[in-house]
Amino acid sequence: MRMNAHFARGWQRIGPRFLPFADVAATGLPPGRLFRLSLFQVSVGMAVVLMIGTLNRVMIVELGVPAWLVAAMVALPLVFAPLRAVIGFRSDTHRSVLGWRRVPYLWMGTLIQFGGFAIMPFALLVLSGDTHGPVLIGDIGAALAFLLVGAGLHTTQTVGLALATDLAPEEAHPKVVALLSVMLLAGMVVSAVVFGALLAAFSEIRLIQVIQGAALATLVLNTVALWRQEKRDPARTAPERARPRFAAAWRDYAAGRGARRRLVAVALGTVGFSMQDILLEPYGGQVLHLPVAMTTRLTALLAIGGLAGFALAGLRLGQRADPYRLAGFGVLAGLAAFAAVIFAAPLGSALLFGLGTALIGFGAGLFAVGTLSAAMATAQGQLAGLALGAWGAAQATAAGVAIALGGLLRDGVAALAAQGALGPALTGPAVGYSFVYHVEIALLFATLVALGPLVRRLPADHPVHPATLGLARPSP
Repeated sequence: MRMNAHFARGWQRIGPRFLPFADVAATGLPPGRLFRLSLFQVSVGMAVVLMIGTLNRVMIVELGVPAWLVAAMVALPLVFAPLRAVIGFRSDTHRSVLGWRRVPYLWMGTLIQFGGFAIMPFALLVLSGDTHGPVLIGDIGAALAFLLVGAGLHTTQTVGLALATDLAPEEAHPKVVALLSVMLLAGMVVSAVVFGALLAAFSEIRLIQVIQGAALATLVLNTVALWRQEKRDPARTAPERARPRFAAAWRDYAAGRGARRRLVAVALGTVGFSMQDILLEPYGGQVLHLPVAMTTRLTALLAIGGLAGFALAGLRLGQRADPYRLAGFGVLAGLAAFAAVIFAAPLGSALLFGLGTALIGFGAGLFAVGTLSAAMATAQGQLAGLALGAWGAAQATAAGVAIALGGLLRDGVAALAAQGALGPALTGPAVGYSFVYHVEIALLFATLVALGPLVRRLPADHPVHPATLGLARPSP
């Protein structure tokens, strides 16, 4: 302990300009610095695409891994999603003589994610059976790799959002939320294109190069994002300073106005928007008979809709719009979107299907930015990480459950329809998909019910626009 204290004091005596995360004298958050901080979202988006998209296909098609085992591996990162509130809380109350709260957790998350990517390609090759040893080693190695990437991803994103909240003044939060959301989507879209191009001519050597390239990119992006961002404050992180227990802090947070309802709304809305994630392209091909080239454009339509939602949300929040009301409008757009997707089948309309897909992205974008902005607004003070971690835990867990649930419901209902158990009118290939979309509509209506009491009441002399659809009432 004495040696550690002496070493820490030695680092403190070194001039801040020689340290990679030195004190920042400037107040506020200039655009260039905000853009640099947002690079951690690019690394998160890259990891999500690599695990859920690229490796999902490579493991099943090129490496011949059983689909059930692939699904289990891809689902492993969800183990850490509910722990995001704990991670955020620990970064709120971190003890350090160096005076940093967020930086140690961000760096730890980056290194854990890097380590997962570093061992992943070799574990996958052993998992595929390309080995002289027991395949069980590949199972264990792949599981460990996916767990490490998941732990690093959730740690980095949770604490990165908390650091952005710490640095940005309250009036800049809409700009922060909008840019962070755009950078996450940009990281996903660009990574999907790059990974697809690099793995077009598949080989095991190329797979190793791509995944380890992603590991290096993660390290570089997150290092640049953290450089000279958090100001050191040794008094705030002094080792002798009292630290509350997580259980007590969670009780205080949950007792806050609308905290539980806010998390329920986030979970319901995320499930409502996410169950279709793995179903839209198969629906377009199997039901509407669209060629592969057209169904692959759905990702672009979804992204364009999401960018439009982010842009509108940033504009309206900058004009002091209520984030819950904005999230409610996103849900309303989602209701129209899923109705369009459902009616595209009997009408045989690819145009209506494309419009519905873009609207899903638009509504999901509004909802995500609105709820994240609301969480950021409640994250002021000493426990910002806890509040944003709770939002992230609800959102990430719900998204993972939704994707699995969407596939299970579609397959189950389709099997019943094929056996004629649902009657002669419900026997076509669209029945399973349509059931899932109807469930999503029901969940979005439930989301509106959860959001309603959270919407800020309008002043008595404020004209009530009919588009609020009962989400709020004027004060008496």
